[in-house]
Amino acid sequence: MATEIKAPTFPESVADGTVATWHKKIGEQCLRDELLVDIETDKVVLEVVAPADGALSEIIKSEGDVVLSGEVVGLFIEGAVAEPAVTESESVAKPAADAAQPILSPAARRLADQNDIDHADIAGTGRGGRVTKEDVVRHVAGQSAPAPATAPQSEAAAPIFSGDRVEKRVPMTRLRAKVAERLVQAQQSAAMLTTFNEVNMQPVMDLRARYKDQFEKRHGVRLGFMSIFVKACVEALRRQPVVNASIDGNDIVYHGYQDIGVAVSSDRGLLVPVLRNTENMSLAGIEATIREFGQKASAGKLGIDDMTGGTFTISNGGVFGSLLSTPILNPPQSAILGMHKIQERPMAVNGKVEILPMMYLALSYDHRLLDGKEAVTFLVTIKELLEDPARMLLDI
Repeated sequence: MATEIKAPTFPESVADGTVATWHKKIGEQCLRDELLVDIETDKVVLEVVAPADGALSEIIKSEGDVVLSGEVVGLFIEGAVAEPAVTESESVAKPAADAAQPILSPAARRLADQNDIDHADIAGTGRGGRVTKEDVVRHVAGQSAPAPATAPQSEAAAPIFSGDRVEKRVPMTRLRAKVAERLVQAQQSAAMLTTFNEVNMQPVMDLRARYKDQFEKRHGVRLGFMSIFVKACVEALRRQPVVNASIDGNDIVYHGYQDIGVAVSSDRGLLVPVLRNTENMSLAGIEATIREFGQKASAGKLGIDDMTGGTFTISNGGVFGSLLSTPILNPPQSAILGMHKIQERPMAVNGKVEILPMMYLALSYDHRLLDGKEAVTFLVTIKELLEDPARMLLDI
């Protein structure tokens, strides 16, 4: 008797999802808890696994179909084994080849298909041999070199690198569409304004250089700039609680905690996991949590709970080389801090010119709630705390 394979139960904030990738074909044998299909929502990718050893007997929802919470997407026969007699003619011709197909992440599969690359030719370096987007990029780069023995593959990929005016239309992912919707919403619903300042990063860099080895040896994580920025923001939010507040209708909601979102880039787009109760976290705890978020983002494992809520956000465009930008609010939050590239510049210090590692800071805020004085004071507080980190310990 066939068992129904259903989409996961979505949270109340998620209306529906899209079938992103079927990892198993009809009749293909799989083991219990082996990945069957990815369901992509506007926030995360949810994985549906096999309920037991067996095989798919029917795919009801194809890739790209919209599914509701708990809707049946396929049928599964427990104990079934892939047999040539029960599959279509093409499955009869190459059952062994299908079974040897590697597991690709959705982003890797799309990139491989765009470049007409056989999935079996890509060496996977992810967990359990999973093929990542980076694996496909490396494979494509290797194909671009002359290789007479694989001439047919090179010819198939040639249009991607040639001067032909080739166009390809692909549907926007649900996450990308949701991000676009929220960004437009933020600009249309808030009176957004950005104020700038610059900070001398030499004290923080000296502090990090002096203690990074001892810090890593004691805590097992590296001491980065982000944890120090988070701590500076926590202190500044305590001093300017209105920056940590949000607007709900005609009410102002003041939050007695600091849940700080850290914007990270992934193959699927911009994600903002949230550090909870940062006022109670140590630098080591912040670094460990951020590292965990990064690993989850790379593996597509960030859950909805990881990205729900938040009272303030930090975005670090400096990791990509951005010197200056105006970050967009993350509704319903009232402010977002933009970090940027550390750039050595000549600065006037006590009447003398010195070369210092400077960083531009940008604070975008909702002018409906924050006045210029409060926003500027908040940003100056962060500047002062970073240029003299002892202030965070002394509370001055």
